[in-house]
Amino acid sequence: MVSRVLVPMDGSEMSERALEYATGVYPDAEFTVLHVVGEPSPLWGKAAGIAVADDIDAAAREHAEPIFERARAIVDKADGDIALDTEVALGHPVRAIINRAGEYDTVVIGSHGGTVAERLFVGNVAEKVFRRSPVPVVTVR
Repeated sequence: MVSRVLVPMDGSEMSERALEYATGVYPDAEFTVLHVVGEPSPLWGKAAGIAVADDIDAAAREHAEPIFERARAIVDKADGDIALDTEVALGHPVRAIINRAGEYDTVVIGSHGGTVAERLFVGNVAEKVFRRSPVPVVTVR
């Protein structure tokens, strides 16, 4: 039985679909939405300001809040009384997800996310998570 589900969300449509799918398939589970604020790179975009913030954790949380608001809206539309936690991690998305995955019964992840440039330079996060996860991974497209 799946009782704890990790859903990484990056703000993409695919990550939102992953959460919608997960709440439909595992309505009695506890969900954690994880948003990873990546390592400094030319691809950081809006998140670049986090690196120079006085309180990096607070800045990362503020950056993630719109994604968490969307996650709460998705959960509110789902059937039942679904428990949702939100977490922010700093670092490389694949490593951050894999480091947390063992605490859950499964990971439900969007098949791709972000911009085309991010997919070309960073690689496919979902594929790497699928290959390295210590627990089953469901990929949603």
